[in-house]
Amino acid sequence: MDRIDALRTLLAAEPGNNFMRYALAQEFVKSGDDEAAVTTFNSILDEDPDYQAAYYHSGKALERLGRLDEASAAYRAGITASHRTGNAHARSELEAALESMPT
Repeated sequence: MDRIDALRTLLAAEPGNNFMRYALAQEFVKSGDDEAAVTTFNSILDEDPDYQAAYYHSGKALERLGRLDEASAAYRAGITASHRTGNAHARSELEAALESMPT
């Protein structure tokens, strides 16, 4: 069983475990499946809009897919979440990602 299958099995037992869902999204990124990664990151954010790492990595995957408007929106939503939670480190990373996007 590969890591993606193993994580899917674990998530079937604990569907609300966003840490495992994040690990699954990262495995999709590693395998080159950015579409599945974005879908998985979005499922995390649907349940927990303060899961800031999901905004950053979703934005990066969207950039690789050439969906720059969506990537920008992901970064901006993450910046808003970082203001809400007071996470200056996440805000800094998201702002840097937004500023370094291709135009």
